[in-house]
Amino acid sequence: MGSARWLALGSLVAMAGLLEGRVVREEEAGFGECDKFFYAETPPALPAAEAHVKLCQRSAGAAHFATLYSTQHRTPVYSAFRAARPGAGGEPERGLVEPQIDDPSSSLEEMMDEADATTVVSNLGSKQALNTDYLESDYQKGQLYPFPLSHDDHMATFTLTNAVPMTSSFRERWYMNLNSLMDRALAPQCGNGEDLYLIAGAVPSDHRVKGKVAVPEFVWLAACCASPGGWAMGFVKHAGGGDVIEDVMVKDLEKLLPSHPQLFQNNCGDAEQDTEKMKRILEMVNRVQDEERVLLSQESAVPLSSTKSKRSADLLPPEAPEESSSLLRKLISIIATPYIKLFQWICYLVVGVLKYLLFFLWFVTKLVINGIEGCLYRLGSAAISYFLAIGEELVSIPWKVLKVFVRIIRAVLRILCCLLKAVCRVLGIPVRVLVDVAMFPVYTMSAIPIVCRDIAVGVGGTVSLLLDTAFGTMGGLFQVALGICKQIGYRVTLENSGEL
Repeated sequence: MGSARWLALGSLVAMAGLLEGRVVREEEAGFGECDKFFYAETPPALPAAEAHVKLCQRSAGAAHFATLYSTQHRTPVYSAFRAARPGAGGEPERGLVEPQIDDPSSSLEEMMDEADATTVVSNLGSKQALNTDYLESDYQKGQLYPFPLSHDDHMATFTLTNAVPMTSSFRERWYMNLNSLMDRALAPQCGNGEDLYLIAGAVPSDHRVKGKVAVPEFVWLAACCASPGGWAMGFVKHAGGGDVIEDVMVKDLEKLLPSHPQLFQNNCGDAEQDTEKMKRILEMVNRVQDEERVLLSQESAVPLSSTKSKRSADLLPPEAPEESSSLLRKLISIIATPYIKLFQWICYLVVGVLKYLLFFLWFVTKLVINGIEGCLYRLGSAAISYFLAIGEELVSIPWKVLKVFVRIIRAVLRILCCLLKAVCRVLGIPVRVLVDVAMFPVYTMSAIPIVCRDIAVGVGGTVSLLLDTAFGTMGGLFQVALGICKQIGYRVTLENSGEL
């Protein structure tokens, strides 16, 4: 990969007619429809700041990535992406700006050329960086994520809202690092990037380009693989010329950032992360770092040889001819270069062996510590369970003793009650007899008036019956006599009348 390829890649930008950038209003939660570019649809939690503007970058009716932009530093705080491995393509670089950053009341919700925006956007450049801010400076526009986002369209991330000031060499190495990491380490270990969530950002320094755009102290990338057996990894690259990209754990990366935000919800499911995949990723990262060191050494070898040649030429006698001086410089360069290369390779080999040894010791130490922690945890859990069981038993002993004591008392009371009932029944027989004998005269004397009354009633009834019988008989006889008399009188009357 030559410098020309990276410089050409650095000049790619989105098509202005297709790219839309919508400023997310303060009343909207998160980044609106662009929340899908964050793991678990949860953006990093940062304190509210008036200088921060949330952008949802859209293209052809679809959202492609989200950006939190700092109007104070005129650089992005971070941009979030979720896409498969980027495809090639792009358009010549054009200066695209977001109208609503400088003019919140603007109805223009699409990115537009800086040249076109000067006539329709008021206060253009008061809160965001412009192409003119980079002119005649030692810095170029460096993208946090310098790739097109899909194979279908060539919408790229080369916008001013996704760019920070970078030197030419730093931008070239940053693009090379990201390309190598995506192709060889991150995407292959996460289903070719289908479930890969990326957040790229920059931490500003006090130095500013033309007093406006903040130069980053370092840029960073955080990756979260959301597939089963996923992982999380962070990367940091300082703005120093000789620093290689550094791999860090996401928790350590969060400590380096202002406000220490949590980049991924639940730390990207750290309880279920696959350590084997992370180990393979670290192996590829180490190769990328070694390649970058070799590239840096090759770049520094030319001035070193030139310096040595100059010093050798200075040691020659003044009367030496120009041809011999040139020949001597070439000879010294030819002789010294293999030794220099050999020394460099030995240094890289020693550093690589020490790094792998330290990584192995760290891995073994982590396994031992995890094993000890697991044993201590299980031992502690067993001890706590044992003491809890003993405590429950000890606490239940008084209650059980009280229950036994109550049962004993109930049994004794039942026995006493049965004995009393038996005694009462045994003693109740003679007592009843004595009571009945003692009460016999009373019952007898009290019965005499009743008997007399009954006898009187009976005698009275008999007399009454006899009287009723006598009177009834006499009445009947009287009725019979009266009837006979009536018959006799009736006949006498008839005889007298001569009717008979």
